[in-house]
Amino acid sequence: MTWWSIPAADARPAGTEPFWLLGEHIWWVYRNPAWQPGGPQTVHPMTVVHDDADALVAWLAGETPVLVPRLADGGSLREGPARTMFTAPRIQGRGIWQGAGTLRISPTGAPWSVWVFWTPAGKLIDYYVNLEDPHRRAGHASLTSDHVLDVVVQPDRQHRRKDVDELAEAVRQGRYTAEQAAGFERDAAAAEAIAEAWGSPFGDGWDSWRPDPSWPVPPLPEGVPFDLDVLDPPAADPAPDAAATS
Repeated sequence: MTWWSIPAADARPAGTEPFWLLGEHIWWVYRNPAWQPGGPQTVHPMTVVHDDADALVAWLAGETPVLVPRLADGGSLREGPARTMFTAPRIQGRGIWQGAGTLRISPTGAPWSVWVFWTPAGKLIDYYVNLEDPHRRAGHASLTSDHVLDVVVQPDRQHRRKDVDELAEAVRQGRYTAEQAAGFERDAAAAEAIAEAWGSPFGDGWDSWRPDPSWPVPPLPEGVPFDLDVLDPPAADPAPDAAATS
């Protein structure tokens, strides 16, 4: 059985051996909470920067081919009406990651990952706290599920929440319960407190990190069990998108 069909509950926890090596290619995977084998997934091929018991750090290069859920007609999830954002049927699509690339830090056991964005000239834009399940691993895949709500943290430590309205829609449409949403809000508050104190990973110096220019852009995994040629590859958003990862 490949990682394509392994439920996250059956995968091993992150932070456990064997760890991935610098330069290895992995698949950063988002699935919706009700995902079943054969359902669409978000798959981002990435390069390992660091991996140990404390955290996974990986690089998503610009122009990387990615897999994304799409509407049944092939359109972007953002093109559908808000009232069906979390209930409309989805198929497996593909895209290209746009922008200058992003570094992702997934602290072991944390209900979020922190994404670092730069301009093409290398100037830090911001940190993006993507609320999600603690990661689990199957093969070379790191599996998680998006929690819709996010926090954008500026270099001056100012922060704001993003997609608050979409989390409300996710509750209304049955993706998450009100109790789960309240838990995500508590997680956001915890991440904000860490940012205000400039704790890890914000104060760990990742803003000055740069990828090895010799690294190749990782391809999509071999043996993809979907017919991807039915869709032209659309452009992916340059920043994370709750609907696009879930």
